[in-house]
Amino acid sequence: MIRFEQVSVTYDAAAEGAPARAAGPAAGPGDAASAPEPALRDVDLEIPEGELCLLVGPSGAGKSTLLGTVSGLVPHFTGGVLHGRVTVAGRDTRTHKPRELADVVGTVGQDPLAHFVTDTVEDELAYGMESLGLPPATMRRRVEETLDLLGLNELRDRPLSALSGGQQQRVAIGSVLTPHPRVLVLDEPTSALDPGAAEEVLAVLQRLVHDLGTTVLLAEHRLERVVHYADQVLLLAEPGAPARLGDPAELMALSPVRPPVVELGRLAEWSPLPLSVRDARRRSEPLRERLAAAEGDGGGRDGVGGDGDGRERAGALPGEGGDRTGGGGRDGVGDGTGGGGRHGVGGHGSDGRERAGARTGRGEPREAHGPSGVREPRGSAAAAEPRGTASPLSRLRALVRGHGTTTAGPHAREVTDGGAKNRRAKDGGATDGGVTGGGPPPVPTARMSALSLRRGHVTALHGVDLTLHPGETVALMGRNGAGKSTLLSTLVGVHTPAAGTVTVGGPERLDPARTHPRRLLRHAALVPQEPRDLLYADTVAAECAAADADAGAAPGSCRALVAELLPGVADATHPRDLSEGQRLALALAVILTARPRLILLDEPTRGLDYAAKSRLVGILRALSGEGHTTVLATHDVELAAEVADRVVILAQGETVADGPTAEVVTSSPAFAPQVAKILAPAARWLTVPQIRTALDAPHAPDPQGRPAE
Repeated sequence: MIRFEQVSVTYDAAAEGAPARAAGPAAGPGDAASAPEPALRDVDLEIPEGELCLLVGPSGAGKSTLLGTVSGLVPHFTGGVLHGRVTVAGRDTRTHKPRELADVVGTVGQDPLAHFVTDTVEDELAYGMESLGLPPATMRRRVEETLDLLGLNELRDRPLSALSGGQQQRVAIGSVLTPHPRVLVLDEPTSALDPGAAEEVLAVLQRLVHDLGTTVLLAEHRLERVVHYADQVLLLAEPGAPARLGDPAELMALSPVRPPVVELGRLAEWSPLPLSVRDARRRSEPLRERLAAAEGDGGGRDGVGGDGDGRERAGALPGEGGDRTGGGGRDGVGDGTGGGGRHGVGGHGSDGRERAGARTGRGEPREAHGPSGVREPRGSAAAAEPRGTASPLSRLRALVRGHGTTTAGPHAREVTDGGAKNRRAKDGGATDGGVTGGGPPPVPTARMSALSLRRGHVTALHGVDLTLHPGETVALMGRNGAGKSTLLSTLVGVHTPAAGTVTVGGPERLDPARTHPRRLLRHAALVPQEPRDLLYADTVAAECAAADADAGAAPGSCRALVAELLPGVADATHPRDLSEGQRLALALAVILTARPRLILLDEPTRGLDYAAKSRLVGILRALSGEGHTTVLATHDVELAAEVADRVVILAQGETVADGPTAEVVTSSPAFAPQVAKILAPAARWLTVPQIRTALDAPHAPDPQGRPAE
């Protein structure tokens, strides 16, 4: 069905913007000489009809380029030079442009907004069939079928601009399903979906493969969701490396990116490696016995403290005894009010106009972030650093502490006490009934009380109570449209509540909707689902200079952060040329330049591979150690298990769960990470690093359950 014949793709930066061209067999070696680092090199394989093929590899390995060669986007729209030949159902993509392949190949990219042509859900589902000239009766039937398949019936008349990111993703997928293509090409199709919606989409793809013989070529970073569905895996191990096509279990053993179930199988030395939770559970009894033995020796969960008798206290929260409730509303971001710009932050650019996502706070002093000698939580990145070394994360902490002028005062006391309390709670120490070091309890970073909010005719938030503490990392979870993005936007003043109160800034108790963005930004800042919404300059250097000016920071402050988060990125690089993970890191550096005490991240792991996610986890732990409060709106259950102290689950504008991570995520199969499902009912084990730490303890038996010598 899909045939690659010695396919290589190179991009010539000097020729960017020049007309795309396809190089056939007669192309000379001089064509390739201008691009010494091909995005793809010598791909020669065939994907048979009626199979689900999972494309796997780290960021930058060429996955999107390979997908583009199948749809014809490479090289007709992306530029570059294509050597070799790609044929789909017998059609050569060098001589057939994407519009000439539309009846055979359906494509969904990473950005659903770039995919839309019409204004409403139903019209978008019908558009592709209209373009192909299908009869109206056929179009009507297929639209209804697709609405039911993807759970979109209630949204059929909704404007596409009013949908949440996950809902838009489902519509984008549905719009390419209605023409019934023979090949589906999907780039990160579940990245914006909640676990339930992702399972629904993958079930639809399975039905298309099994019942209709559709060939599906799918690239996805969240391998835990899809690898067990794959018939074959196409592995791109690194940029320019030869592509390998074969059995999923065999190639997962060689892949540099692996889901938790595979990592656990490698740790336990299971062969063949399991790809599903069910397969892993069948082999898990020896591992359970070994973990039980390790617990008996006093081992604890990585990053969580224990009681005085050596037992672990799973899910300990910073600032115990405080109010821990939360809420949410409809997903999405509305028009700015109270001076806020798009995605919650407004400000002035170099031209003096309010610009979307601007960073402000010029000239306002930042409170100190606590003493540098305070002990870090066990399991943090800092705790793992050898003495005398200066890792990027330790330098990042120093940069976060040292930017600009620090002012001793009540806010400094608040953050210091909160950070110390967070570390004491994670280390298992007593909190003296909510008082740290004999002083008063730390003032919450932000608080929502009985908050209600309407957007049009919809009650987006209803009776929301949420308190956020210094040094706390909170994962905000729930199905698409539950209210995660709206809640984050309310904390930065995008929405004005209809009832109740919302305050940020600790003892200053600022109303975000009534606070000027220049003052608000040092207290609360949002990195939206699309980090590029914060990036408007032509180069990384210009972005950094604008961030310094907006935040009133010393020149070079933002660039120093970028150097830690994005080592090796040149000043002249355009933000659009960065990968998803790099754009996120740049947007985070821009936000951190103003040193806000409350950092809000909306779907921060969308488009990130496991290595980039690991770096993000290290950054979040460093920020928590400095007293920052972080809220992550995420569908990534593995991220929540790895970094969150607390999980808040939203549904229809209300809070349905709020508590320690281990308790909340293991109480629902939809939000439980893979390790917890495999080792259930032992709720204390959530991630592979926790298992590895326990198994590294002395006197533990080997992975097969045999006692140690």
